[in-house]
Order: sequence, then structure tokens, then C-alpha cells
Amino acid sequence: MAEINILLTTAISVAFIHTLIGFDHYVPFIALSRANNWTMKKTLLIVFLCGLGHVLSSVLLGFIGIGLSSAVSFLVDIENIRGTIATWFLIAFGLVYTIYGIRHAVRNKSHTHVTHDGHTIMHVHSQECGDHIHSKPQSKTSVNSFWGLFILLVLGPCEPLIPILMYPAATLNVFVLVLVVVSFSVCTIVTMLVMTFLGVKGVQLFKLEKLNRYTHAMAGLAILICGISVWALPI
Repeated sequence: MAEINILLTTAISVAFIHTLIGFDHYVPFIALSRANNWTMKKTLLIVFLCGLGHVLSSVLLGFIGIGLSSAVSFLVDIENIRGTIATWFLIAFGLVYTIYGIRHAVRNKSHTHVTHDGHTIMHVHSQECGDHIHSKPQSKTSVNSFWGLFILLVLGPCEPLIPILMYPAATLNVFVLVLVVVSFSVCTIVTMLVMTFLGVKGVQLFKLEKLNRYTHAMAGLAILICGISVWALPI
């Protein structure tokens, strides 16, 4: 019983700290939520789906490794490779999104006005064609943002999960193994949700209406800086 309590406490503690210091677990969501004008409900749903993919990818690898009696060092090497790929994907994603944001800001100038019935209308002035058009939700950008985040989180490993938690739990019994995995996964996703929620609320405190043209560029830059930080810092 003491071993189980130690494993569960370790699982929850490691999951919380691992997620908290891992900027890539929430900064990209905060940045893209602001840039794409996602509602809080949509933002948290995206975080949940990406977080689920994040933990399940490592859990699946861990179960396969345990089932095949693979050496821990072999699985750790695979996780390290996944981590490297995820970091460079994050940097590339941030760079590409920054370039997109800059082009979007240069090509389009927008302003808003309120109609007599209280609805807000945004007009976009395109420098390329000079037309005056009503802007529509950029659904394609939003979808691409989601898939970019999902791929990023699936590629990103939960480094401590397999060597520190799954293998020790597997030496006890299957029930303990499942309990530890569920505890780690739930704590990881909940921490991601809380940090994203607080971040989005924090961003909303700043009045950035004059910078609306640059929200995509700023989001891309934030993701790029996040990726460089993950690469440069030993976290």
C-alpha cells in the first residue's frame, strides 16, 4: 500500500511540474486562441483533445514496451527522439505562423463599426485589390491551427511517464499501472486546461484592439519564442 501511495503521489506531482514548466503545453493555445478569436469553450476543448493525444501517445508506447519487455533505456531513447522532433516542429510552426501573420498584417487593414442594432461589423481593406469587403471567420486558419497544435502535442513525449512511473508500477500489478497512468494523464490535462484558462483571461485584460492586425504575427512570435526556449532550456 505504501508503494502505491508513493507512486500515485509521484505521478500527480511529476505531471503537475512537468506540465507547468513545459511552456509548450499551454503558451501555443493561449496565443492561437487570441489570434483566431476562439471562445473559451472552444479553446479548452482544443486543449483537452490535444492533451489527450499528448498523454495517450506516451501511454501507448509505454504499454507496448512493457508488453514486449523492452528495455527502459530503449523507450527513453525513443521518447528523446520524439522530444527533439516536437521541439523543432514547434519552432518551425512558430516561424511559419509568424511569416503568415506578417503577410496578413501587411496585406489587410481593418476597422470595425457598430450598427444601429448593436452588432459589430469588421471591414477589411485589401492592399492587393483595393476592395472593401466584410471579413468572415478565418475557418481555414483556425482548422490548420488546431491540427498544428494536435500534431505538436502528439509528437511531444511525456518524458517522466515511462521510466519513472509506468515501469515501477508494472512490477506491482496491472491495476496499479492503470491507476498511475490515469492519475498522471488527468493531472497533466487538468494543468494544461487551468494554465490555458488563466493565460487567456490574462491576455483579455490587455486592450489590444489597435493591434488586431498583428495578432497572428504576435501569436506566431510567441510560439517561436516558446519553441526556442524549450530547445535552449533544460526543461
